[in-house]
Amino acid sequence: MPVLTVNGRRHDLAISDDVPLLYVLRNDLHLNGPKFGCGLAQCGACTVLIDGEPTRSCITPAGSVNDRAITTLEGLGTPEKPHRLQQAFIDEQAAQCGYCSNGMIMRAKALLDSKPNPNAADVKQALDDNLCRCGAHQRIVRAVLRAAQGA
Repeated sequence: MPVLTVNGRRHDLAISDDVPLLYVLRNDLHLNGPKFGCGLAQCGACTVLIDGEPTRSCITPAGSVNDRAITTLEGLGTPEKPHRLQQAFIDEQAAQCGYCSNGMIMRAKALLDSKPNPNAADVKQALDDNLCRCGAHQRIVRAVLRAAQGA
């Protein structure tokens, strides 16, 4: 049975090792940041950080992340004090439907952790595998660059 550390909290769960991490996060831990998009690791809506690396939780077996640091969107900030990326997405109005926002923010977090001062090309490359069907791409790039500047 997996022991998951999610957003700094340890969870001993009575679940099968092969259950997708996304299902555990949403159904057992009631975290709604990661979204079910495609179930095939193609859209990025389910992205979480595992030991700081962006990971598609829809295809990641819960047992494979035993005792590793899992960070979801909820682990970045709070409604009262959003993370700088969350605030930048709000300031830039970088969402229409918002379904992709979780994956975009989590990939952007990994990018900024590894490259604190990216340029627009870096941001576009980092977010290339995440789909946004609303067409908010330009606002998303601006939001990530805003967050990088600390604004």
